[in-house]
Amino acid sequence: MNATVKSLIFWVVLIVVGAGIWKFSDTFARIDSERAAAAQPAEAQGAVVDPEAKLKELGITLPTPTAPIANYVNAVQTGNLLFLAGKGPLQQDGKDVVGRLGKDMTIEQGYQAARSTAIAHLAVLKKELGDLNRVVRIVKVLGMVNSDPAFTQQPAVVNGYSDLMVAVFGEKGKHARSAVGMATLPGGIPVEVEVVVEIGPVR
Repeated sequence: MNATVKSLIFWVVLIVVGAGIWKFSDTFARIDSERAAAAQPAEAQGAVVDPEAKLKELGITLPTPTAPIANYVNAVQTGNLLFLAGKGPLQQDGKDVVGRLGKDMTIEQGYQAARSTAIAHLAVLKKELGDLNRVVRIVKVLGMVNSDPAFTQQPAVVNGYSDLMVAVFGEKGKHARSAVGMATLPGGIPVEVEVVVEIGPVR
């Protein structure tokens, strides 16, 4: 066998072995990718999220919505949009949650107050719609934070509201948002939030 034939055989073997290794590694890469996808929450994969079941999973029991404190209503529907009036945090131990961010409250306390406000809005939605599965999209959130003039972390506070909406509704809970500071809020509450929700027909 001359040198040319040996060289040709060598390169053929090298190509065949290389192709086998590439296919083997590609298969394992695909398996790892599928495992990573399977480990993600269902909502992260675009699956339909049942908000009613999600609330139970999160251990959240919705309270009876509080009555408006002045001459307005909790919600107004126009077309397929539901406009919810501003709400603040739910009472804790029968007492109102009060305080100013940057003075009386930490960011984490403000975050929890905003999360509590989201629960208050979910209670209104449940009463208005009967079934939270009628929510098509959380469209727009306006978060108002009772802030010391030097406080600039309003978005971190309002994340408490946004994070819960996304946890409950998945992709449908992702929304446009403003988070602004206020010199004061009614009753001295730390957070007040308004929200616009797109809704579907009664099933």
